[in-house]
Amino acid sequence: MWFRRDLRLQDNPALLAAYEAAVADGDGNVVPLFVVDPVLWEKAGPVRQNYLVASLDALGSSMNRSLLIRHGDPAAILPEVVQAAGATSVHIAADFAPYGMRRDLAVEHSLGKTPLVRTGSAYAVAPGRVTKGDGTSYRVFTPFYRAWMTHGWRAPASDIPADIQWLMPMECEGRPIAPTLSDITLPLAGEQAAWAQWMDYRETNLTRYSTERDRPDLNTTSKLSHHLRWGEIHPRSLLAELQEEDEVFRKELCWREFYADVLFQAPTSVSTSLNEKYDNMDWASGPDADRAFQAWSLGQTGFPLVDAGMRQLRAEGWIHNRVRMVVASFLIKDLHIQWQRGAAEFMYYLRDGDLASNVHGWQWTAGCGTDASPFYRVFNPMSQGLKFDPDGEYVRRYLPELRHLAGASAHEPWDQPDGYAHGYPERIVDHATERLVALAAYEEIR
Repeated sequence: MWFRRDLRLQDNPALLAAYEAAVADGDGNVVPLFVVDPVLWEKAGPVRQNYLVASLDALGSSMNRSLLIRHGDPAAILPEVVQAAGATSVHIAADFAPYGMRRDLAVEHSLGKTPLVRTGSAYAVAPGRVTKGDGTSYRVFTPFYRAWMTHGWRAPASDIPADIQWLMPMECEGRPIAPTLSDITLPLAGEQAAWAQWMDYRETNLTRYSTERDRPDLNTTSKLSHHLRWGEIHPRSLLAELQEEDEVFRKELCWREFYADVLFQAPTSVSTSLNEKYDNMDWASGPDADRAFQAWSLGQTGFPLVDAGMRQLRAEGWIHNRVRMVVASFLIKDLHIQWQRGAAEFMYYLRDGDLASNVHGWQWTAGCGTDASPFYRVFNPMSQGLKFDPDGEYVRRYLPELRHLAGASAHEPWDQPDGYAHGYPERIVDHATERLVALAAYEEIR
C-alpha cells in the first residue's frame, strides 16, 4: 500500500484492496509505504513539511511503527520495495493532479508486470465523473453541485481487520526532517485528531455554519481543511454523517470537488488563467511592486482586515476563507499584482495547501477562473471588516498595534486620534483610487 494523500486506516478503499490481495496471495502481509518525493517536498513550505512529518508519525504509531518511509523518485523506489517484499501488486488511491498523474504513469511503467492498482481517490466523486448530458465538464458550480448530488457516492469503506499483518521488508530511511518552526504552533495531526475535531465540531458548531461561516471573529468553521488535504479523514466519511439541513456545509465539500474537477479538465490552469486574456492585463512589476507585495505578505498594508489575515497566515498556517477572498482581492485589484504570485505565497505557508482549491480560489477572486466573481467586484477591506468582524475582535487578535482601539474602530484607525499610537502603519494605497485603476485595466482587455 503506497500512501500519499490518504494518511489513515479507516474508510480507505485502496488499503482494503491491498489487504484483500494479500489474503488472496495466502500470507496476508501488507507493506505500508510512504515515499518522500523531492519534487513535492521541496515545493512545500516549512508549515506543510512539518505537518506532513507529524501526520506520518501519527500514521506510523497506528500500525506499530511499521510504516516504511523512503526518500527519492517514486519510479525508482517502488520497484525496489516490490522486489524486497516479493509483492504481487501495488495499491494506491488515484491521483488526479497534473504532477500526480504523470508520476503514477512513470511508476506504473517502472513496475513492469507488477500491477499498480488504483482504488478510490481523495474525493467522494472522482474528477471527470460528473459531466453534462453531452459528456462535457461543468464550468459553473451550481449545476455541478446538482449533478454531483444526483451522481452520489459510495458509503464509507469497511474497516480493515485489526489483525492485519504489516510487513517492513527493508530498513526505514527515517522520518523526513522538517525545518524547525519557532513562531507557529500547528494543530494535532493524524486520523485520530481528524475524527476528534469532526466529532466535536458536529456536536457544537455545525448547526451554526450556515449563518456564521463568514465571521472570522467566531470559531464556527470546521478546521478540517488540513485533515482533508492529507486524507486523514475522507470527505465521504463526513458526507455520510450530514443531515438534510447541513446543505451549506455539504456545498463547501462540493466546492473542493468542483475545483479538483476543473484542474483535472484544465491542468494548465495551475499557472495560467482559465480566461487567458487576464494574463495580458497591465500588471504591476519592478521594485515598487515587490515592496507592495512584501507589505501585503507581512501584514503591513495599513488595512486592518488585510493585515490581520496575512498575519494569521504567518502565525497559524491558515486563514479564514472570507478573509482569503479579501486579501486576494486586495493584492490583485488594489496592488495590481497577478494572482499567480499570491497563490504561490499561500501554497508556501498554508498547512491545508491544496493545489486545486488554492489555484482556483485565487482565480475566482481574480475574475479569470471558472464560475468566477466578476473582476469589477472589488472587495472593500473596510466594509468587509465592519460587516464580518463587527466588533473588531479578529483584527485585534492578530494586530497588537490596534488592541487599544475598542469595537469597530479597530477597522479604521485613521479616524481615531490615537489610531497610530502603537506603530500600526499607514495605508500604502488609496483604495478608492486603486479600484478605479483596476477597473480601467479591466476595460482595456474586455
